[in-house]
Amino acid sequence: MTEPLQFEVDGRQVEVADDGASLLEVLRDRLGVRSAKDGCSPQGQCGCCTVLVDGQPRVSCVTPARRVKGRQVTTVDGLDPDVRDRWARAFLDCGASQCGFCTPGIVVRLAALEDPSPAKVDTALLAHLCRCTGWRSILDAAESVHAGVASTGRPSRDLAAAGRRATIEGRATQRVGLDVVLGDGGFADDTAPQEALVAVPDSAGGWAVGETLSEARRLAGKVQGRRTTIDLRHPLEVPPGPWDLTLRTTWVDPGYLEPDASWCAPGGTPYTPLANGGAFGGKSNAAERLGGVARRLADEHGRAVRVVLTREDAVRGGPKRPPLAAGVGADGRGVVRVARTAGIAAALSAVPGLDLAVEEVDVPGPPTSTALHAAGWAEAVVLREALRREPGATTSAVDPFGGGRAEATVDASGIHVRVSCGQVLDDVVLRSYCVGAAHMALGWVTSEGLAVDEHGEVHDLTIRSFGILRARDMPPVDVEIVPSDEAPVNGSDAVFAAVAAAVWLEQGRPPEWPTTRGALT
Repeated sequence: MTEPLQFEVDGRQVEVADDGASLLEVLRDRLGVRSAKDGCSPQGQCGCCTVLVDGQPRVSCVTPARRVKGRQVTTVDGLDPDVRDRWARAFLDCGASQCGFCTPGIVVRLAALEDPSPAKVDTALLAHLCRCTGWRSILDAAESVHAGVASTGRPSRDLAAAGRRATIEGRATQRVGLDVVLGDGGFADDTAPQEALVAVPDSAGGWAVGETLSEARRLAGKVQGRRTTIDLRHPLEVPPGPWDLTLRTTWVDPGYLEPDASWCAPGGTPYTPLANGGAFGGKSNAAERLGGVARRLADEHGRAVRVVLTREDAVRGGPKRPPLAAGVGADGRGVVRVARTAGIAAALSAVPGLDLAVEEVDVPGPPTSTALHAAGWAEAVVLREALRREPGATTSAVDPFGGGRAEATVDASGIHVRVSCGQVLDDVVLRSYCVGAAHMALGWVTSEGLAVDEHGEVHDLTIRSFGILRARDMPPVDVEIVPSDEAPVNGSDAVFAAVAAAVWLEQGRPPEWPTTRGALT
């Protein structure tokens, strides 16, 4: 029988069984330290689980717990309070945290830098992914800490109003505050009882249930994610016609960092997967689906049950942006072939200035949804703007139905956005969401896509294989917010569409997206 492991966590001595579990599982499920997040375990690619081991950053999901025997482990909770507060306030003041899932790991790594200079921060962030913020606000926060700029704490800032703006932009309830930056946003898997059973999808379409996450994964026969060895594929051909403009796209993953999760006690109400953010529409059906499973299993076992998707599960089963192939004439008339998706024809046809016939086609592949960031109408806006603008133009404008208005320009100095979306409520949050939308749009056009074979099997199962742009790949973004007394509406969807159109124009309107591949290696 192996001896138990003894080590120090955030200044206290702990003892746990040496059963082969990762440090991340030990921290979260045995010791109740939930600030380290499981975004891709055991891929070791997102950085959300970063902790310090004897003062050095480590990705805890791929660190066996036995390797830290007799050593010191520090999570964001155990950082020097002055250091932690300085970083958290900088992130809050700069809008460098939205849902707050990835930021505890980022704060841990940046706080460990002896010299948080821009070059050091740039290198440190290579170990992380952040889908929400578009990186620039994180770089702004790091620059303010490096410069020794004291946080004002924005005493006049109304964090309740900030939460309202975040909820409008994210289309799901979201709080704003220091505790959110530090990972205490109330994520579903963080709130589950420590003694709960764990359920994960198995290979037969059911659920494997174990006492621990590692046991459930063993029972499920989980296969670790991999990056594909096949090329991206555009599954649809452009309809025949005398087109002046054509475009083909492929499947795109929303790339949210928090995998879908829920939990329920017997006879209770399932905890929502949308606890602090909407995952860009990627979890639109997760609440009902996972919540129902959690309730059923809890009633069946007579115990609380956590239902947790791995990154691979989320990639295979989570909704994607539907691929399409479009041809449009100079008069705005055209035909769009698109993977069959509920509501996609209406979304593509809703943009004024075009007359599109939509052909929905059954395409083998992962599920698709119009719930994702402006799916359908953003593609139509991009086509319309490309037709309206003269060759060489790099500016686009979007005035979508029921939402905000945005203009975007792309040039050598970066991305420039102007947005009007009713009452601002909180300029920090609005700016953060607009920068995040610019980041997502730039990646959508240039680098993002999933390799799916002709049988519909997804081959890109690691989060790094999605093509999400890293911090050093992201150009500067300046956002001009136009104040208004009108009712507040979503503005970042319009920014997303406007930036995508401007990027495509600046690149000369190449007929296939992504226009480049391999921004992340």
